[in-house]
Amino acid sequence: MPGVTSIDVARASGVSRTTVSYVLNGTPGVTISEGTRRRVLEAAERLGYAPSAAARALRRGRTDLVLCVLPNWPIGPLLDLMLDHLATALADRGLSVLVHHGRGPRPLSELWRAVTPRAVVGFAAFAPEEERAMRQAGIQVVSTMVEPDNPRAFAADQAAIGRVQVEHLVARGHRTIGYASVVDPRLVDFALPRLAGARAACADAGLPDLVAADVELSVLSAADAVARWRASGVTAVAAYNDEVALAVLAGARTHGLRCPDDLAVIGVDDLPLAALADPALTTVGQPIGPQAHYLAAAVLATLDGDSEPPPHPAEGLGVIVRAST
Repeated sequence: MPGVTSIDVARASGVSRTTVSYVLNGTPGVTISEGTRRRVLEAAERLGYAPSAAARALRRGRTDLVLCVLPNWPIGPLLDLMLDHLATALADRGLSVLVHHGRGPRPLSELWRAVTPRAVVGFAAFAPEEERAMRQAGIQVVSTMVEPDNPRAFAADQAAIGRVQVEHLVARGHRTIGYASVVDPRLVDFALPRLAGARAACADAGLPDLVAADVELSVLSAADAVARWRASGVTAVAAYNDEVALAVLAGARTHGLRCPDDLAVIGVDDLPLAALADPALTTVGQPIGPQAHYLAAAVLATLDGDSEPPPHPAEGLGVIVRAST
């Protein structure tokens, strides 16, 4: 069954199609009597008329979409919160968020040319020729990752996260520290700086280098890593994130170890499950709320043509101390 068109609305309200277009689009500079305007709106509602998104985009030259381009990252609760906050903030401006995962061979250019977004938000750097093409097409481009001289970067300093973990363990009296690295290669942009920051903190404290081990999210993998750490004299482990830390706790239990007496463990992210672990997991909390607010404000500033980004939030990293350390 064909959809209701503006011609149907015009016929039902007894006015021209041009008048219907003026009313439904709120065209400025055109005088329409209140009675006519009300008659058109009532007819549109009665018929269930919905304006064509494609036609609206054709008139404006672009849609009301903001395209968020994610690298090939796993989607966890923190990134999900970021996107949710951004979607809410942009909805207040009549904009919708479309999320694209950078997976598969399809070129990004095919997508942005098809949907003609108002802006493209990159969670990683775009290729220079891609960014240039989008700007030439009149699309606002926002790069948000931590990069040199990028005033709109929102993410926390990843090296600082690893440093904060080790500084906490050193303050607890630990001198031989292990590091539980993530295995997923999609997280390398976060994992390597965190490991580097943890190593730098050990060096600054005059301690031996970290004993690093890759830990899959399985009890067997974690138990193997715990055995190696124990053989190396490790008394505390900094984990890439809370999920890896929870695996380390499970691995320690298979060896009959008590945490923190035999092995202290600290994670990152303060997931809800961290407080429910046994023992409850000490973790580094990231300022997700302020980061999400800043990301939304930076995107809106770009859309508004502001050359200066909004004030960047303070780092805000903090250790949430629980029983595991």
